[in-house]
Amino acid sequence: MSVDTDIEIEVIDQTGHCDVGHKVGDTFLITNYKTPAGICLSAFHVIWASARTLIFNGKHPWEDNEGETTVACPDPNNPVVFRIKRKGNREK
Repeated sequence: MSVDTDIEIEVIDQTGHCDVGHKVGDTFLITNYKTPAGICLSAFHVIWASARTLIFNGKHPWEDNEGETTVACPDPNNPVVFRIKRKGNREK
């Protein structure tokens, strides 16, 4: 599969204690269709569906900014909120 769109994931809010240690300002990059190193797998499980939509130029109709969306990790007591943003296409 040839995918030339990078996706940036940024922590934009964190409440309580994140066991993995994610904090506001942390960034991760999905490039070459590979899971970024260091990201919590439980959070990535939630991130992936939205990221994949953006990778293939889809849109989330509830978002005002095309090419980005936000999701939260599944820990309701210590939520980490991530902004997922299409970074554009790499040159082939």
